[in-house]
Formats: sequence, structure tokens, C-alpha cells
Amino acid sequence: MTMAKQLPLQFEFRANQSFEDFFPSTNNEVINHLQKASSGLGERQIFLWGPSGLGKSHLLQACCHRAQSLNLSSFYFSFSAIELPDPELLMGLEVFDVVCLDNIEQIAGNAAWENAFFNFFNRHRDEDHILIMSANCAPNQIAIQLPDLKTRLNWGLTLKLQSLSDHEKIKTLIFKADKMGFEISAQVGRFLLTHYERDLPALWVLLTKLDQASLAAKRKLTIPFLKQILDE
Repeated sequence: MTMAKQLPLQFEFRANQSFEDFFPSTNNEVINHLQKASSGLGERQIFLWGPSGLGKSHLLQACCHRAQSLNLSSFYFSFSAIELPDPELLMGLEVFDVVCLDNIEQIAGNAAWENAFFNFFNRHRDEDHILIMSANCAPNQIAIQLPDLKTRLNWGLTLKLQSLSDHEKIKTLIFKADKMGFEISAQVGRFLLTHYERDLPALWVLLTKLDQASLAAKRKLTIPFLKQILDE
């Protein structure tokens, strides 16, 4: 008896997770490859890696945005360190033109997931569809136990997302603030990095707080005003 294909539930896009909302800095080449792949014109398999906080999740969501804007079906899922879902999530996933799987290192050492992913990988590749994965380390460093799966993760194109210098982080802050509809100076950006946060995801949360405070007070973000907000 043949089991019916189970299509996974669709995910909700984050509205601000597009290529247009990502500051490329020194990662232009990485972004170009991802844009081409998610448009159906580039590599069929990409493995994106780098430390947490650099925007891997943003870029995988952006790939799905790009695919859907071109009428290609896409699916995104982020694996969690807390709990893995049932491997049946992968059943039927091969029908999607673009599949983006985030934090793939989380399945390492889980035999059921490694086997399910190996089988999905083969089905998806047979359809000549596009697979984009991310992890916090290079594919040959992931502690995958299934040898054939480890080999397959090294197929295709491997891209490393580069860390940002302080100067580039300040430029990224200015870019993000502009996208949110307000303005910060390089001096304010430097002050935030020096006195408050250096981690980009934490800085995005902080920017939201600053935007709300600036709107409420109808004031520009000067350093004295910034100190007042952050001391509250």
C-alpha cells in the first residue's frame, strides 16, 4: 500500500526579511548567488554558513520571498535546538521549487532525522529543484553521522557569510534605521556599539525601541536623548 504524500504546512513570511532589507556590506557575492538560485537561474544547491547573528535566517527568508515573487513555490523551516519536529515534515516537500532549511546542524546525531533528510534530499534533487541550507559551521564540520548524507551536504556551492567590522555594523545600523523610517547618525551608531550592544539581533530590537521613543517624543536621536531613553 502506497502512503499518500503529506504536504507540510506553509510558513508565514516575515515582511521585512527580503533582499532589499538586507545590508550587503562585504557579502555581495553571497547575496548574488542566493538571488540567482532563488530565481531558478543559479546553483541548485547552496550551503550558507557563518556564526549566529549575521543574517542567515533573513537571507533564507529573502530567498523564499524572491521565489514567490517569480511564481515559484517555496518553503522555509528553521530547526530549533530545543525540539525537533516529526521527520514527516519532509514528506511531500520535494514538490516545492525552492526549499530553505535553516540551522541544519540541529539534526546532527538524530538518526531518524538524518535518514529522513537523506531521503528527502534525493527526492528533491531528482525533481531538479533548489535546496538552500544554512548552518553555524561549514558542511564538513557538521557532526552528521550518516556518511552518505554528510557527502551530499558538501555537494553544490558552499558560501560563508562574513562577519562585520565595527565600521560596517554602524553602516548597517544606519541602513536598518532608514528602512524603518527614521534616521540615526554615524555618531549615534558608534555610541550604541561602544556603550550598549554589539550583537546585531540585539541591535535590531534596540532600534525598534529607539524608533518608538523618537516618534513618541517627536525628537531626533541625539546622544543626550539616546542616553535618556536607554537609562529609563
